[in-house]
Amino acid sequence: MAEKRSELKPNRFDRSFQTDAWARPMRPEGGTASGALVEHGTSRTGRWLHARRLRIAFWIALIEAVLLVVGAISRPLALVVAVAIIALYFWQANRIRSTTVREVAWIAAVSQALVALVPVLLILVTTVALIVVAAIAVVALILLFSDRR
Repeated sequence: MAEKRSELKPNRFDRSFQTDAWARPMRPEGGTASGALVEHGTSRTGRWLHARRLRIAFWIALIEAVLLVVGAISRPLALVVAVAIIALYFWQANRIRSTTVREVAWIAAVSQALVALVPVLLILVTTVALIVVAAIAVVALILLFSDRR
């Protein structure tokens, strides 16, 4: 009879891996399905800024770049301010405890780094434009010299 009891015990199976039978779908933005996961020491504003920081930095850089191109902002002054903000960020970023202040500092540093790329992009665009104009001129000359009338 003792042998029959051991045979009647249900077979156990490994539940250490997730199966479709008990998997719960997660929300698209990540975190837990209930949204209860919050990073320790963060604020609502800090999390909001973190989720949108690249977009905000890009728009700030774009507006500042347009102001630079039209001459509303002095280029040397913009370069000095950009270097100062980026240096300040790298010098103080690890010491900032507030997530909101840290995110604002990151946004300021990235937007200034993007603005520092404006002269490089202007040179690149100007060079490409000159190459296109030269290619059009060469094609026009070839067509004009090949005309035998």
